[in-house]
Amino acid sequence: MNTQNVTRTGQSTFASINPFNGELLREYDHHSEEEVEFKLKLAAETFQEYRKTSFAQRAQMMTRAAEILEKEKNSFGRIMTQEMGKTLKSAIQEAEKSAFGCRYYAENAEQFLAEEAAKTAATRSFVRFQPIGPVLAIMPWNFPFWQVFRFAAPALMAGNVGLLKHASNVPQCALAIEDIFRRAGFPQGAFQSLLIGSDRVSKVISDRRVVAITLTGSVGAGSSVAATAGKELKKTVLELGGSDPFIVMLSADLERAVETAVQARIINNGQSCIAAKRFIVDERIAPQFEQKFVQRMASLKVGDPMDPATDVGPLSTPDGLRSLQEQVNQSVQMGARVLVGGNRMNRQGNFFEPTVLTDIPRESPAYKDELFGPVACLFRAKDMADAIRIANDSQFGLGACAWTNDLTEREMFINEIESGLAFINSMVASDPRIPFGGVKHSGYGRELSYHGIREFVNIKTVSIYD
Repeated sequence: MNTQNVTRTGQSTFASINPFNGELLREYDHHSEEEVEFKLKLAAETFQEYRKTSFAQRAQMMTRAAEILEKEKNSFGRIMTQEMGKTLKSAIQEAEKSAFGCRYYAENAEQFLAEEAAKTAATRSFVRFQPIGPVLAIMPWNFPFWQVFRFAAPALMAGNVGLLKHASNVPQCALAIEDIFRRAGFPQGAFQSLLIGSDRVSKVISDRRVVAITLTGSVGAGSSVAATAGKELKKTVLELGGSDPFIVMLSADLERAVETAVQARIINNGQSCIAAKRFIVDERIAPQFEQKFVQRMASLKVGDPMDPATDVGPLSTPDGLRSLQEQVNQSVQMGARVLVGGNRMNRQGNFFEPTVLTDIPRESPAYKDELFGPVACLFRAKDMADAIRIANDSQFGLGACAWTNDLTEREMFINEIESGLAFINSMVASDPRIPFGGVKHSGYGRELSYHGIREFVNIKTVSIYD
């Protein structure tokens, strides 16, 4: 994380730093124990009244939040770009997508949580979906608005209240999101940001007023949060890492596949859980694919994320840059071959060259770990069955895509790929209208669609006998 806990005049602070040039943007004091207690108390008290609001009231406020996001998308985009380095054009798109998520749940939450009748021996039986209380969201820096809104929109529309522990390198984003909900008309305690370090999260999870936790982050962070929540018997939803396979078979439109493969790898400067990371290509077309793919990766413009012409901006933190370099170096030492790139760039900022690796040993970091940056790994497969075998040989199972126009191959891919999302002839993407989540070490539970809004409700069975 791009967090620097500095001590000045005895006060511990978060430092918001621009990854493009290392500029200190602003510092924020950690919330004190008294401030955190106030926020927890306010959340619990607010929930008791907010849960009684109608869907129409909630929808009116959520629609207003969408309007704010749309009207001020350029301003919010600049905040994201300056704090974590994504290109400005993608940051503006993220604000737009967050608005779409708000509108989607404003329009559909009541239907998703409508009572469901059941036939039993009772005079009347039905299921009612009710809010459960304050939910803690532990969110990452890579999509600092969208990750939060895809939790907050369904949670608030369900009648819950939210507490956000955002990544420590994006405090401006955390506070801006809190302010959006305030300006949209939500009660003061309906959505609050906690400016606390990771070392204080466990105490918040264990607090009796927090009823559930959702986390998007690393496998280690997810395991730790799940263990703490499990001791307290609290529900968790985890969206963790990914090393998504991008399978290209003989019948694919090769030009379109190559073009999308580059886009799928460098989205968010390569820092996305659902970015394609392992490119598994039918050996009969592998030479052509590799040549075109390497050429396009080498031609990408790396630079100022504020520049509309930039394809790849800086990584979010110096630590992330060092970690990626170590993973690439170790993989090369073990036998992987660099087709292009392979190193951090000799310039100011957290820049890493767009990189393509091949001949990757099975025990190397490039094979078994998630590479969070613009580094692509190439593999060759004999056929679809072999491609799926390679794809499934991973601890992760978040997203996967296959490029094929063969109906038998498509069905095999859908049935046998071990992932929560399976796309054909398209890159993997999140969408409020379909559920999002993974299997294996990519986590459990689902976000988005009606599946997501039902994760944090009490599914109450009611039977009436006359």
